[in-house]
Amino acid sequence: MLAGALSLLLGVIGIVVPLLPTTPFVLLAAACFSRGSARWERWLLAHRQFGPIVRDWREHRAVPLRAKQFATVMMVFGSAFAAWRLPMLNWLPALCCSIVALWLWRLPTRQAAASIAPVSEWRAMDRQSGAGGAGSSHSGNSDSD
Repeated sequence: MLAGALSLLLGVIGIVVPLLPTTPFVLLAAACFSRGSARWERWLLAHRQFGPIVRDWREHRAVPLRAKQFATVMMVFGSAFAAWRLPMLNWLPALCCSIVALWLWRLPTRQAAASIAPVSEWRAMDRQSGAGGAGSSHSGNSDSD
């Protein structure tokens, strides 16, 4: 329970301090709460900000691409700021952030689910229904990834 609370605290601090990544600490807190307190685990899973991170990790064992990108950018800015402001050991934050970034990018990436059909599917539906008009003819190029 104590390890989960400490991890969650570090994750919350990581929201405003670029050198502390939020996602790994929230995931660690969830793992600790799953063993120490069902009530705190339920609270974390139902949380508006942290719940989706934990649920996505548990369901897919993957971190969303946007979370990886945001964490990396924030760690780069934080490391650059620390290198500029710290009088001694100004390379240490960059080393720690590099290790965390390496770990984070080695995890599987979860692509965001599309909430609407891609344009190529719209065109196919238009062709089938005949509602496309002159501007919606399909040139054979695929717009999908």
